[in-house]
Formats: sequence, structure tokens, C-alpha cells
Amino acid sequence: MSVVALAGGVGGAKLADGLMRCIGSDLTVIVNTADDFEHLGLCISPDLDTVMYTLAGIANPETGWGIAGETWHALEAIARLGGPDWFRLGDRDLATHILRTRRLRSGERLTAITADLCGALGIAARVLPMTDDRVRTVVQSGTDRLPFQDYFVRLKCAVPVTGLSFDGAASASPSAEVIAALADPALTAIVLCPSNPYLSIDPILAVPGLRAQIVEANVPVVAMSPIIGGAAVKGPAAKIMTELGVGSSVTAIARHYRGLVTGLMIDDADAHLAGEIEALGLRVRTSAILMRDGNDRARLAEECLAFVGELANKRSIGGRTPSP
Repeated sequence: MSVVALAGGVGGAKLADGLMRCIGSDLTVIVNTADDFEHLGLCISPDLDTVMYTLAGIANPETGWGIAGETWHALEAIARLGGPDWFRLGDRDLATHILRTRRLRSGERLTAITADLCGALGIAARVLPMTDDRVRTVVQSGTDRLPFQDYFVRLKCAVPVTGLSFDGAASASPSAEVIAALADPALTAIVLCPSNPYLSIDPILAVPGLRAQIVEANVPVVAMSPIIGGAAVKGPAAKIMTELGVGSSVTAIARHYRGLVTGLMIDDADAHLAGEIEALGLRVRTSAILMRDGNDRARLAEECLAFVGELANKRSIGGRTPSP
């Protein structure tokens, strides 16, 4: 079984970890890089690092991001000297950013750098940035345009979101590795992890050609809801959905992904909404989708792969991907 997963953030990293536990090197994870930014002269890739540290088994279990057992001496010294300390960079985490920055400035591709970092950490799955080009999420709040990390970290999502844009996406290109992963004849399924649809998955889909390639892959496309009982498991997904006027529910997730996904996995708490989702043309599977530990990740990944098998079987006997 060869699977491509689209991911960003803590929830996406957790399901990617579960999938890797099930299929190992047959997993490719395409990761959002529109959250990337420069801070203290360093090139930071928050989603790539969260996925990478999670798959390597070294992520902080309490936060989901950063490295377990981290220390903060450098950041404390920066603050003492009057520098900015609003973005948390741990001492060991700094090593990743220093090496990435040095290599990017020497002209190397982010894809190649990420592959080497993952290899050094012993990660079985292949981790691919969505593009080697510069794409940046910008949050519109009234008349203000905020760089994503200012909104997400510095302002702690406190301001209302009235729109989102992905600067640079229109002129970006997927890497040859991303194109090859989605065109692989052995590809069995594409999984949209329970990442924020607007902040983590949409930037990936905004890279020209990627949405079309997913649709044309002719394999089951399964999304995992990041919403349980109207609330986000982690992060501002529910808040943003409410502020954008689409409502915070698994049905809103289904509408957002309609035309792209074949099936949607939702929590047992939302089982009463399965009929609404199926009326949109999507297959539904319910489960306990909150991932508290590694066992939950592996169990949920197994259920996701079983759902893929069911969808593939229905496709082979006359089922089809829903139309937009």
C-alpha cells in the first residue's frame, strides 16, 4: 500500500505518525510550507519541523511541537539582551534552523535539505515540502494584513479573521518529487490529515496543479475531520470557520472538501451528521478520532486504511469520486 498524506500542524503530524507506524516507507507526507518565515535571521519551517519531530519520536508530548526535554537558554539570553522572544525556539531546535538556513542560503532546495534532516533522524517515511518556492499565508483582519506567525503566535489568534491569502502561490510550482509521488502507479490512496483545512491544507492545494493532480490520481481520497462536536481538537480552526461564516461542524468540513475527497472520517460524537455529509456525495466512517497517544494514532491509521480499502472496493464495482 502506497499512501500520500497532506499534513500540517500537530493533528496532521499525529495521523502521519500513525500511518508511518502501519506502512513505514510506503508513506509520503506532503507538508504545508506557507507558515514558513524568517526570525532572528533564521529560516523557520514550523509545520515541516512538527511533522519531522513527530515522525522521529522526539516531539514534545505536551505541546505537540518542539523537541521533548528542550531547554531555553539561548532564548532567555536573547530576551535579556532586548531581543524578541515571542516565538519559542529551543536550544536543540535551533540546530535544525541553523543548518536549514545555511544550506538554503547556499542555494540548496528545501526538499533536499528536508530529506537529509529526516534521514539523520531515522524517519522511515518520505517528507516533502509542498514546494521549494516561497509561499506565505497572510491573514486578513479587517483592513490589516498580518503575516501568519504574527497572527498565530504573537497575537495568539486574538483578532478576527476576515480572509486568507497565500502570497506567492500562483507563481509557485510543486517539486518534481511531489509530482512523482502523486503520479506513482503504485499509489493506493491520498489522505488529508486532521489539519486545519484553511491554514494547513488549502495552502498545499493552492500550489498550481496539485488539486488537479489529486483529483486525477483516480484513487480514494480520505479526509480526517479536525472538528469534533463543533470544536477544534487543537488550534483556531473552529474560530476561523465561524469568523468566515461557514460554521464550525463536520458538515462544513465536508462542504469545504467536496469535489476533492471521496470519504470523510468523523468522530462518533458527530455520527448524527453522517446523513448530511452523505447527501453531499461523500462516504462517511465514524470512529473515536481523538489521538491521545501512539496507540490511538496507529489504531486510527489502521481504520483510515481500512476505509480506503472499502472505498476502493466500491469504486471497482461502479462507485465514483463525487463531483463538485
